[in-house]
Amino acid sequence: MGVVSLWLTDFRCFEAVEFSPERGVTVIRGENGTGKTSLLEGVGYLATMRSFRGANRESMVRRGADRSIVRGEVDYDGRPVLIEAELPLRRPGRIQANRQPVRRIADLGGALRTSVFSPEDLELVQGPPAGRREFLDSCLTGIDVTVEPVVSEVERILRQRGALLRQAHGQASEVEASLDVWDERLAAAGTALAEARERLVGELSEPVADAYRYLAGKDCGLTLSYERSWAGGLADALAAGRAEDLRQQTTNRGPHRDELVIFLNAMPARSQASQGEQRSAALALRLAFHELATARFGVPPVLLLDDVFSELDPKRAGLLAERLPPGQVLLASAVDPPAALAGNVVNMQDLVG
Repeated sequence: MGVVSLWLTDFRCFEAVEFSPERGVTVIRGENGTGKTSLLEGVGYLATMRSFRGANRESMVRRGADRSIVRGEVDYDGRPVLIEAELPLRRPGRIQANRQPVRRIADLGGALRTSVFSPEDLELVQGPPAGRREFLDSCLTGIDVTVEPVVSEVERILRQRGALLRQAHGQASEVEASLDVWDERLAAAGTALAEARERLVGELSEPVADAYRYLAGKDCGLTLSYERSWAGGLADALAAGRAEDLRQQTTNRGPHRDELVIFLNAMPARSQASQGEQRSAALALRLAFHELATARFGVPPVLLLDDVFSELDPKRAGLLAERLPPGQVLLASAVDPPAALAGNVVNMQDLVG
């Protein structure tokens, strides 16, 4: 699996650009603001139909243009696949694979998969729990399409239950029967999601520890723990907490309140690790998922690393450069890469002329 060529038209800062990366490692070297991250974003968009930067469609369209076009030729198990995305400003976008409409990621048939690390991933360690829950859910949906409906169902139930709790104004009598229905649904879907997350954390634990140990250059104990917001069955927990939920007009127990805790040497990394250690832990999480996805599908996703060397000290940057995973790696950097990758550099000024 790999990107053979990428074409961007009126995308971000580009009027038009063509990029043909190597099948192995390509370092895209450029100053800040030259568009190197946008190249990675274009690849990521073709794989996921969304921006890994969390950007809306309008921000991906070049100023003065009315639409962006992202096209990529992908080598999928020796077969060429052309993926094309149109991002118009004033009507729904569309995406095609070999001229056939794509309405959801599953329609791509796994022709292009990506895993991504960006500077914002520091929030995975030092940010609030919601970011870590989102990380787990994105990993789950990335390796198992059957999980996405469960995630969507939990979100839908929580919206409906929240609306009922606000409608009740602290009084259960008028919404009791409806709450019973939504609690039953949340207990089933919420438990299924929590169990899937727990299995994922178990699968990630060893590769995360190995990746961090290598990046640190020493034996460090990085461990993961998934902590539910309830004990026993979720149905019983929802029933026991209903009065509190009515009073606070929110659902206090469920997978939306769970936490992924990251420990470094038995101490919470969020509060006790240095910023350099936190960055390495975030990168280890991404590399561990990359390894898991490779094992699951038998072929590595395209690994997108955005400004990773700016976030690591020289020692850790050198260690990462020497042990990048197999497959295609696209690495954007505002600084010169370690010596091991000096021969893999493409300069942005050469791409844009």
